Amino acid sequence: MSDERPNPDALLAQIREQESAEQRGRLRIYFGSSAGVGKTFAMLQVARKLMAEGRDVLAGVVVTHGRSETQALLDGLPQLPLRELEYRGKKLPEFDLDGVLARRPSLVLVDELAHSNAPGSRHPKRWQDVEELLARGIDVYSTLNVQHLESLNDVVGGITGVRVQETLPDTFFDRADEVVMVDTPADELLARLAAGKVYMGPQAQRAAQNFFRKGNLMALRELALRRTADRVEDDVQAWRSNERVAQVWKTEAAILCAIGPSPAAESVLRSAAQLAQQLNVSWHAVYVETPALQRLPDAQRDRILRTVRLAHELGAQTAVLPAQDLAPALLAYAREHNLSKLVLGRSESRSAWRRWLGAVPLQQQLAEGAPELDLITVAAAALSPARRAAATSQEAEERELQWQQLAGRYGLAALACAATALISWPLQLAFDQSNIVMLFLLTVAGVALRLGRGPAVLASFLSVGLFDFFFVQPKLSFAVSDVQYLLTFAVMLVVGLVIGQLTAGLRYQARVSAEREARSRALFELTSDLAGALQTEAVLQVAEGALAEEVHGEALLYVLDLNDDLQPSPRQANLALADQPDAGTARWALDHGQAAGLSTDTLAGSAWFYLPLQAPMRTRGVLALKPKSSRSLMLPELRAQLETYGRIIGQALERVHYVEVAQQALVHIEGERLRNSLLSALSHDLRTPLAGLYGLAQTLDRTPALPPQARELSAALQQQAQRISAMVNNLLDMARLQSGAVRLNPQWQPVEEAVGTALQALQPALAGHALQLDIPAGLPLLNLDAALMERVLCNLIENALKYTPPDSRLRISAELAPASEQALLLRVADNGPGLPPGREEQLFAKFSRGERESSTPGVGLGLAICRAIVQAHGGQIHGENLPGGGACFVIRLPLGEPPALPAGDEPEPGADPVL
Repeated sequence: MSDERPNPDALLAQIREQESAEQRGRLRIYFGSSAGVGKTFAMLQVARKLMAEGRDVLAGVVVTHGRSETQALLDGLPQLPLRELEYRGKKLPEFDLDGVLARRPSLVLVDELAHSNAPGSRHPKRWQDVEELLARGIDVYSTLNVQHLESLNDVVGGITGVRVQETLPDTFFDRADEVVMVDTPADELLARLAAGKVYMGPQAQRAAQNFFRKGNLMALRELALRRTADRVEDDVQAWRSNERVAQVWKTEAAILCAIGPSPAAESVLRSAAQLAQQLNVSWHAVYVETPALQRLPDAQRDRILRTVRLAHELGAQTAVLPAQDLAPALLAYAREHNLSKLVLGRSESRSAWRRWLGAVPLQQQLAEGAPELDLITVAAAALSPARRAAATSQEAEERELQWQQLAGRYGLAALACAATALISWPLQLAFDQSNIVMLFLLTVAGVALRLGRGPAVLASFLSVGLFDFFFVQPKLSFAVSDVQYLLTFAVMLVVGLVIGQLTAGLRYQARVSAEREARSRALFELTSDLAGALQTEAVLQVAEGALAEEVHGEALLYVLDLNDDLQPSPRQANLALADQPDAGTARWALDHGQAAGLSTDTLAGSAWFYLPLQAPMRTRGVLALKPKSSRSLMLPELRAQLETYGRIIGQALERVHYVEVAQQALVHIEGERLRNSLLSALSHDLRTPLAGLYGLAQTLDRTPALPPQARELSAALQQQAQRISAMVNNLLDMARLQSGAVRLNPQWQPVEEAVGTALQALQPALAGHALQLDIPAGLPLLNLDAALMERVLCNLIENALKYTPPDSRLRISAELAPASEQALLLRVADNGPGLPPGREEQLFAKFSRGERESSTPGVGLGLAICRAIVQAHGGQIHGENLPGGGACFVIRLPLGEPPALPAGDEPEPGADPVL
């Protein structure tokens, strides 16, 4: 157990979490590889045991699939009646959520957690019902198969060839309080299937031929076991964190690879990646940046960052850890993530002065600090003579540059001590020696603050020597006249060393903390500013300004428009043409959802870095950055910070997008409401004068002494009044359909009856056209509203007659769609000029006509009414041009399950359709 004091904020958050968990119900999921492994059986066994112990248990919904053993366990439990929901003429049994909330049992059984509820339910998914029960403090036991997990849906589909439609979010699965794995070997499960204990009759045969094959079952079993192991590993990690367990538990053979500053680090990384692949475990790679490593030459630091990036590309979880010493940082990371194997590169020969000082090797420090860790030492890969010579030359150059930097820092420390002695020499007449000592200690603190730990050590020794030589009798000599000065020198040296060490360490920690605080503050400020942005332009201004300051360079945003095209930022026009980002690379990053450009594997030579802006629903754009230094993109922490920026900006753009969509929808709704009100008012007000006009024309036509010319005018007046009346009827019907005033009155009837009724109503208009019927006998009955479907067919036929010349051909046909679609196709085709190319779908909009300027009467509502009626029947309608010329409108109506006809009422085979 660790002796460190716990974080008060973490303890407070833990207490709040525990209080929330006490008020919330507990969820137990019985998890299996496939149907038939015994999940429901195991759940019912435990439920009966709890009920015998006095627990209030209620079976909310339990699906037995006809299995006698499962049904026997269910019979003894209190069961909640299922409620029935009507959908497309059927009554579907569903889980009664309100009934459970009213009953409030202590424990409720809810089978098949990933089930999709019928339309009309409170929630679309059953797991959402369970979430509401848990929030009300009711415990829930449920069941789930591995193929229903959202993250494994594609994997299972690739293995079995069957894509499961009902899925469960992994986040909900991970939040379950308990997961009980119910496992059955593949051979035993196949035996249960053959014995009829999984599915019954033909369903069992189909399952054995498709999903329930031995290879599929073994693969699903492995997926279920691995997913359960991952879940248990998360539980172990959470328990270790709460209990503050410091020792590493070897529950998983996870690997930690330490990245060193030498060129051999890449070879060590590849060895660790191969080992992780062989063991099939996760692995981490960390680089511990100490103050000494932080002062490495820029070229060497860039090589280290490239090595960290290589580890990320090899699949490791990477991190850069700022710390004073290597061993404590590695041990703390291994214990925090429960990593049992630590991979290190083989230590090179230590320098003579380190051996003389007795420096403890890193392997020995790790072994003494964590005996439970497995230390694996990896040798660097052998290099060719040319590469070895190049590496040696590079190391020599880096070592020379490093020595030059060290010499400069140590030289500055010596000069600081000499300057202190020079300044203190005239002051010794006015100040005591103790004050002179304070000046030297102040110099040591300043050297540690500016130059680091090593120069501070040198300054401590030099300060003691200079104080002895210049300020202690006999002066200008290292001899000591009084033995008590030895204690002064010793205390002065110890205090100087301690001050130097503490100052250097605090300076490093303060710098790290300041960088973290700056990143957190920048993230907070960006989030706050974006929260108040209500337009896309405001999001662009805030985000580009914040990111430009963050990377000390340029930042531009590409945003998707309504046509899914990337629109550049207005600020891009201020850049020179040669400095502008590439729109093609930005489009690639958007389409592939991956970063591109600088410090990536795609177009790495680019001066810009392109990051897709991920949002919950979709990618909303691309962020283009041109940092002052590419090193900011190579550090994992800074790269993660940029990805966080990208997600926040993407969410802000998505929020603004939906605000604009909501505003447009509100304007559209209000416009439609106003239009419908006007249509309804106009149609009602026009019906009475039109009826009067038509009646007067008929009365005038019946006048005995009416001249022939006046009789022709009267007939024309009647015809025009009928056309205007039809238009007004269309206006009124559309207003009624839009307002929802029309209610279907469906009845089971043959499709030829609806066709015959429509043709009979239009018989006078069909006199000048050739009619062809192709409606085979034996088509199934359809659940239709006869009056409305007759209106659809009349509109389509009138439309064909209106836009085709006399003597043209009109064809009406019906056929069944492929069996998988469960639909009937009804076509109305002609051989006229056809539909306007590219406007086939637009013709179904209200007030849309085939010809914008035409003498053909109409207001463009006929097809809109047809689509509204067909959609009300659960069908679809679309128009298309025929290859040989002419237009064709296709109506797709869903098939149902018509009631059985009484004996003797079946139509005779080959009977003609009723017209």
